[in-house]
Amino acid sequence: MGLKSNIYKVLRVWNDIDAVRKGRIGKRVGRRVAGKSAGKAIKKLFK
Repeated sequence: MGLKSNIYKVLRVWNDIDAVRKGRIGKRVGRRVAGKSAGKAIKKLFK
């Protein structure tokens, strides 16, 4: 793994912790699930 991917992973965890502190974890998880499902649908569409 490269440096860039490691930085992105660290930042994702950091932002998760920040969302928990601010009480916005529900929104964050919802967006992540929606993004993953949209990505899978687009992948199937252009396969």
